[in-house]
Amino acid sequence: MKNIRLAIDVGGTFTDVFVFNEETKEVFVTKTSSTPSRPELGILQALEKSNLKGTDIKIFSHGTTVGTNALIERKLPKTALITTKGFRDVIEIGRGTKEDIWDMYKDKAPPYIPRRDRFEVDERIDFSGNIIKALNKEEVRELAKKLKRRGTESVAVCLINSYINGVHEQQIKQILKEEIPEIYVSISSEILPEIFEHERTSTTIINAVLSPIISKYIEQLSREMKIRGFEDEILLLHSGGGVMTSSTAPKFAARLSSSGIAAGAIASKHIAKLCGYENAIGFDMGGTSTDLSLMYEGDIRITKNWAIEYGHPIGFPSIEILTIGAGGGSIAWIDEGGSLRNGPQSAGAMPGPACYESGGTEPTNSDANLVLGRLGSKLLNGAMELNKEKSIAAIRKIAEPFHYSVEEAANAIIEVANANMCDAIRLISVRRGYDPRDFALVAFGGAGPLHAAYLAKELNIPTVIIPPHPGVAAAMGCLLVDVRHDISKTYLKNMAEVSIPELEHEFIELEMEADKLLREEGIENGYSTLMRYVDMRYMGQWRSLAIPVSQNLHSLDEILEVFYKEYEREFAFHDKEQAVEIYGLRVTAIGTVPKPEIPKQEKTGSLEGSVKEERPVYFDGKFIPTKVYDREKIPVKTTISGPAIVEQLDTTAVIPPGFTAEVDEYKNMIIKIYEQQSNTKKEAAFYEHR
Repeated sequence: MKNIRLAIDVGGTFTDVFVFNEETKEVFVTKTSSTPSRPELGILQALEKSNLKGTDIKIFSHGTTVGTNALIERKLPKTALITTKGFRDVIEIGRGTKEDIWDMYKDKAPPYIPRRDRFEVDERIDFSGNIIKALNKEEVRELAKKLKRRGTESVAVCLINSYINGVHEQQIKQILKEEIPEIYVSISSEILPEIFEHERTSTTIINAVLSPIISKYIEQLSREMKIRGFEDEILLLHSGGGVMTSSTAPKFAARLSSSGIAAGAIASKHIAKLCGYENAIGFDMGGTSTDLSLMYEGDIRITKNWAIEYGHPIGFPSIEILTIGAGGGSIAWIDEGGSLRNGPQSAGAMPGPACYESGGTEPTNSDANLVLGRLGSKLLNGAMELNKEKSIAAIRKIAEPFHYSVEEAANAIIEVANANMCDAIRLISVRRGYDPRDFALVAFGGAGPLHAAYLAKELNIPTVIIPPHPGVAAAMGCLLVDVRHDISKTYLKNMAEVSIPELEHEFIELEMEADKLLREEGIENGYSTLMRYVDMRYMGQWRSLAIPVSQNLHSLDEILEVFYKEYEREFAFHDKEQAVEIYGLRVTAIGTVPKPEIPKQEKTGSLEGSVKEERPVYFDGKFIPTKVYDREKIPVKTTISGPAIVEQLDTTAVIPPGFTAEVDEYKNMIIKIYEQQSNTKKEAAFYEHR
């Protein structure tokens, strides 16, 4: 009987595995090394390590970095763009903006399709969808033959104004399929039927370059899984915080551009709510990077303004995540001005930190934590040994120029890394009007718990939550999501001119398309939900707000009132005298997937029984004898006083002096600062006395 829910997140350094047994309610976690050139190998090794058979697996949910890595490394198939005459260079012109306005010499990344592979066709549709000049089908057929001779694997089709009428794009797709049956075709009227040609073209191109890569990867993985007895669809996590089946994913391949990153944000939301927090900052620090997300009043922030590389936007809704180059493998270095820097360069999986003995010689955060005693000499429950002498040799590259001891240099490396991550947290919170003191910090990833307490102290965040399996929390997030599709269209109209029947008609069309996608995913009617949104803005503005709309529209005034309220919350201002317009309509289709229910634990054993050893750990300028705990043996409903180190298979947590950690019934470790606790008690006593 199938009773196993399997979630696997393939990262840059490790492949994380989370296994939940529905029958026994047991959780099993493990990690294997990632193989960037063959990502499916890490998954298959993980299955062997978990002693799982395909016939035991009920649900297999998967987050992958295949799309992200392909875009960053530019290992892309030969792809062409077909567009309207005169619009060949839209993707290169972009918005005329710069990532760093002060750096006049830094150019944005080049287009994913070079100019020689971008072609024009002579056609024209006007802004209202009327055909001004019909498509020359013979011209397209000759172009298709040319693309076949060139060995083109995929084509992006984005014609001007096709968002309002996609008939010419459909005709081009049909001709391409007739002439080159094996070719992948992405047309903008199916991928992202929205105004603004740069964003629409960019999204369609990214979808086109990734479709063959994602398709081949899924084919290889599905084939290997079938050999092992798994016959069902593989669920792939996408950027919007939902999953797609393996049969649908190649059609919307661009949505997998931040697949693995989104899993961490989903896990952060679930963990925070489990601990009773509606406001939380997700802090996912892995081997090469740190991903930050924010949940406010129970909802994760969603954005449509995102990209893997600046200047190449992806228009699909995505969980808003800030990524910086700070991970366990981030390299410490000295710049031309003699200042100590940390990252964004990373030792990655190969050659890795110096202590891994895989060829790395540069000082990294992992090497610094090992020298400071915060990391032990063994990882993965003893399966991986670390060489402290090689870490010391690497850190001397930093220590000698500054005339530091090795320990002082290691501490400086960690402090610079922490400062970088604090700045990033301020960007995602303070810069957007959120006070970090109102949030909990959910720390996970292989390196997150090593640094979290220091970040919380610097930013006055009162609570740090470390889940039971922080190193594989992103993998767990893959099991906590539903099938999700976002269907949108441009609908430009002044609210004063909109009628309820007209709006209802537009929504019904979108819902029919959304329902079709869910049925293709195998979702039954009783497990599907359709949610409506109206993108609204003041007339003449650029950015819009997504306003939720009920299924039964009764009054446009109700929608306007919600808009005013949301605008006030976002910008601290609203004006009911100004004209408001609808910019677009969107339907989010949710197909509910059953979630694992993690049971509460009973207190067994003692805290002293979980002590592994005592070793000197560097805190506040000196080494202090510190107890090291085995997290698997720590009883629930117990409190650990710092300084302390907590080790487990997938991570190590640091509880500095002045901090305490409480373990709740779900085995989450909740860290607080002594001073904050005592101040809270003093304030309570003061108000009670008054």
